[in-house]
Amino acid sequence: MAKQGGLGDRLLVGGYDLSGDIGSLGRIAGGPATLDVTGIDKSAMERIGGQRDGGIEFSAFYNPAANQAHPVLSALPTTDVTLTYLRGAAIGGPAACLVGKEIDYAPTRANDGALTIAVAAQANGFGLEWGISHTAGLRTDTAATNGAAVDSGATGTTNFGLQAYLQVTAFTGTDVTIKLQESSDNAGDAYADVVGGAFTAVTTAPQTQRIATSAVLAVERYLRVATTTVGGVTSVTFQVTVVRNLTSPAF
Repeated sequence: MAKQGGLGDRLLVGGYDLSGDIGSLGRIAGGPATLDVTGIDKSAMERIGGQRDGGIEFSAFYNPAANQAHPVLSALPTTDVTLTYLRGAAIGGPAACLVGKEIDYAPTRANDGALTIAVAAQANGFGLEWGISHTAGLRTDTAATNGAAVDSGATGTTNFGLQAYLQVTAFTGTDVTIKLQESSDNAGDAYADVVGGAFTAVTTAPQTQRIATSAVLAVERYLRVATTTVGGVTSVTFQVTVVRNLTSPAF
């Protein structure tokens, strides 16, 4: 695949699409902290992995309209906020997800009159997780729908479960369940529900969810996002990111 820039990226925060109000992303980082275990008999540092961490920092433009940057970000909730960064809006594209605390909302007014806000979020509980978008940016379903499949390619079947993130920006209707389904070949092997791969039924928006399957679950090569309803759905707009575990996860 050829080199890419960052044109057409997206940022979803707590079930709100703030992409049009985001000027830049300053930091998307995460991973285990390193622990120094260097013995006195060594001539170089020895380190092992420690606790997971992560953070997302970005600059937003001041927009006081409903559901836009200022009212959403200035609230500085004490509860967790889920952020999803999409590298482009294509299905199968990279995505970074963070459940964390929003710790700063710091406006700066420049000499030229520009008003921008520095925002930071720090991980809480899971660190930063990179995955794959299983929707083409924000997807809108007006009835129960089987989405397009995402092929894990050479990875094939993985054996350590998955985590999935859901951002719901709009919903009208009674209920909708958003879930993952799997197939080994996207053809003769009929799609079946991933065990533990269904989000709690959506009845309101905006909202976010994170789910995790068993850490020893075999997940087949092809995954798709399906929607079902019991009482009826008029419209639901959402995004799903899936994180396949290539080794046994620990949180």
